[in-house]
Amino acid sequence: MRIFKREKGQTEELSSEIDELKENVIKSNMPEQVEKVTFKEIERLYKTSPSSAEYTIGINYIDYLVSLPWNKMTDDNLDIKRAESILNEEHYGLAQIKDRILEHLAVRILKMSRRHKILVVDDEKITRRNLEHVFKKDGYHVNTAASGAEALNFLEQSAFDVIVTDLKMGKVDGMAVLEKAKDINPATEVIIITGYATVSTAIEAMKKGSYHYLTKPLKLDEIRSTIRKALFKKMVRLEPKGPVLCFAGPPGTGKTSLGMSIARSLERKFVRMSLAGMKDESEIRGHRKSYVGALPGRIIQEIRRAETKNPVIMLDEIDKVGRDFKGDPAAALLEVLDPEQNTNFVDHYLDVPFDLSRVMFIATANALDLIPGPLLDRLEVITLLGYTEEEKEKIASNYLIPKEIEEAGLSDNPPVFTSEAIHKIIREYTREAGLRNLKRQISSICRKIVREILSDRNKNEPKMITPEMVESLLGPRKFYFEVAEAKERIGVATGLAWTEAGGQIIFIEAAKMKGKGNLILTGSLGDVMKESAQAAMSYIRSNAGLLNISDNMFEEHDIHIHVPAGAIPKDGPSAGLTIAVALISLITDRPCKRDTALTGELTLTGRILPVGGVKEKVLAAHRAGVKSVVFPAKNEADIKDISEDIKKDLDIIKINELEEIVDLVLKQGNSSNNNEI
Repeated sequence: MRIFKREKGQTEELSSEIDELKENVIKSNMPEQVEKVTFKEIERLYKTSPSSAEYTIGINYIDYLVSLPWNKMTDDNLDIKRAESILNEEHYGLAQIKDRILEHLAVRILKMSRRHKILVVDDEKITRRNLEHVFKKDGYHVNTAASGAEALNFLEQSAFDVIVTDLKMGKVDGMAVLEKAKDINPATEVIIITGYATVSTAIEAMKKGSYHYLTKPLKLDEIRSTIRKALFKKMVRLEPKGPVLCFAGPPGTGKTSLGMSIARSLERKFVRMSLAGMKDESEIRGHRKSYVGALPGRIIQEIRRAETKNPVIMLDEIDKVGRDFKGDPAAALLEVLDPEQNTNFVDHYLDVPFDLSRVMFIATANALDLIPGPLLDRLEVITLLGYTEEEKEKIASNYLIPKEIEEAGLSDNPPVFTSEAIHKIIREYTREAGLRNLKRQISSICRKIVREILSDRNKNEPKMITPEMVESLLGPRKFYFEVAEAKERIGVATGLAWTEAGGQIIFIEAAKMKGKGNLILTGSLGDVMKESAQAAMSYIRSNAGLLNISDNMFEEHDIHIHVPAGAIPKDGPSAGLTIAVALISLITDRPCKRDTALTGELTLTGRILPVGGVKEKVLAAHRAGVKSVVFPAKNEADIKDISEDIKKDLDIIKINELEEIVDLVLKQGNSSNNNEI
């Protein structure tokens, strides 16, 4: 009897646990399809032994389904002026990105403020007026027609979301209005009302596409409910789908913090997911629930933690996703980031569709070349360029210095940074497209000041940070301007390169020596760059007559091309023009203008083909003190996007053929002075 009572008590306890699960499922307001799957799982639990592993798996699975925010969403703050003030407050510049965010808000406001149009067709004046009054009170835009013929004229002139029409009317009845409405626009929902309802007419109306068939006298609650259901699909269509933005740019340009500002301006929850090094596809799609310790993918997990269906999810470092035998996470992201597909995203653990279309996804990347093509096609790329010295100075004064002063505990007695000191830090202690190193140097100065204050008797005197004090605190300068401070040499050309950290200045050196016409390449050059050097050499040899080069020069000399910083691998097609100019300078004994930088892909016939990373390269030239830059003419569209503040300090030369710039880039030779080192 004791054993029987104990087993009976356990059974009742388990039964009450399952009943509680049922109540939670009903309260969770799941979609109908998901609710059916969940109830089937609950029915299976009744037949499963509580001591089995399947029972625990089932309980955990249902708990997870119940805890997801199937219909919980935060309301967007659609105040454009507020959003603009937040973006301007937290970020300097970045006009293109701010405009894109404000455009998204504007679209949402316009779509959500649109009123649905309803056409009421009835030959009874009182019915028309009553329905018009009710629908207008509910916020719809209403037109009325006293006959079927008048309704047909309305349909020719304007589109309607819903038509409420009487069945029995003069020459043109409700069936004719239904047929005409569906011919013009199949998406228009037609509700037929009649005082002479029969089964045959109801069936005929449904066959012709009627949304509903109501009998008179009408009940207001019923007609209102029918209208709302008819407009539900249109309301979903009106809801703007989350844009998939991708902020691409060098490190330290503010990509992640910009995503946080977007979430704050919309008043949405913010979730950051780092994809760097992710190699397992199941981290996106999850594991099947039958596995021991199975979990959903990171997307579903983060949405559950956010407790809302429409957070801002930042997919950080999307260009650094890996792949191995466990699958390709980048391929799994194709469905997640496609607004046309992610309305029914199926996680392997949930095994039921979850709507991700309300999520605002933002991706960040340093290099777009590393993102697979199909995935990149789903992203709206917005490029964040590096900052100019003027922009860095303003950002340091308005954002970085106040923040670092507060972090160091100097708010009561803040040091004063002079503009000359900030300029010195930027030019002599940092060299980057972003702001991270600048922030570190300012932080270092603040920490040293704190230490001085604690050991100094004059604690209350504010410190004035001058250029001299910067040097005493940070030590000797770390960077020099090779271009502005270097001499012009024969065989040394200034080039522009693109890296993940932004644009860079490189120098290509060429030397000749007695030999048998060999070409020597050093500097950790990749295959593409080696081919560019060979193509440049072939062009010069094939055009020796035009360049006034003797025929036996190549037979009696070896040519050595070297790119300094030999330990750093270098590759890419954009060095062909620079290599050719360095070779022409060497062979003709004409020094290159050191303050002129070049980039472009060279063909064997001397044509200059377009290159990538134009904006980053222009910024690098501007930072390095270059006066003139040479670009392919086919890159003109990229050059137009560069701000006027930068272009006013640079002479941008656009060319189609190499021969166009030989005399512009090379000085007239004077070998007695040009070899000075």
